[in-house]
Amino acid sequence: MDFFDSHAHYNDERFLENREELIQDMYKDEITNIVCAGYNVEASKDAIELAQKFHHIFATCGISPNDLTENVEKELKIIEDIAKNEKVVAIGEIGLDYYWNKDNKGLQKEVFKKQIDIANKLNLPIVIHTRDAVMDTLQIIKENPVKKKGIFHCCPLNQELIKEALKLEFYISFSGVITFKNAKSDECIKLVPNDKILIETDSPYLSPEPNRGKTNTSRNVKYVAQKIAQIKDMTLEEIAKLTNENAKRIFEIS
Repeated sequence: MDFFDSHAHYNDERFLENREELIQDMYKDEITNIVCAGYNVEASKDAIELAQKFHHIFATCGISPNDLTENVEKELKIIEDIAKNEKVVAIGEIGLDYYWNKDNKGLQKEVFKKQIDIANKLNLPIVIHTRDAVMDTLQIIKENPVKKKGIFHCCPLNQELIKEALKLEFYISFSGVITFKNAKSDECIKLVPNDKILIETDSPYLSPEPNRGKTNTSRNVKYVAQKIAQIKDMTLEEIAKLTNENAKRIFEIS
């Protein structure tokens, strides 16, 4: 079986000491594709550097709503430039976060829209981070159509969001959150058709059961797949295959 972790952060400082060895070991353990997601300029550059070292690693470039600075206009120009790299498969993670940042909603919206423009200019999909901002997120992608669509990463377990996202032809990516005992994820999983579902770890965050509380790695994406297989009454092999195919389709990886 081959598993595709569609969103991880091996550009996080928790992995700096052993990440290359870890990535090599995971490839041997059936984690055959990983997208390393950028969230600011330095993390995006680091993701590209890592992707260039390993054939099975790909990168996204973007500025997350939690990483906005007074130099954001200059940083957006850098993102547009570095995202032309052949190993960059999306603009992200981008979006809105009103949980951590309530005082700069206007700036978050502006930067989100500008990064959609970058994605459209470069003919790339987007990877969306949204937290406590569902309505504004949906409004922006409805009013600012993304040519290559994209992914709701670590998708909130909100049935209305999922329904609307699917209408807009976006993919839904589930993380280890769906394995948590109080997650109430079953109905959300059932809503997503097989050709729009992805799996991710968001490593080093959100480690799934039975490893909750520990540093997450891409190996744990198998637990996410197992949960989906259980809810959809499918085999683990079937979920691994279809999520692999879906990720390669949206990211245009052969």
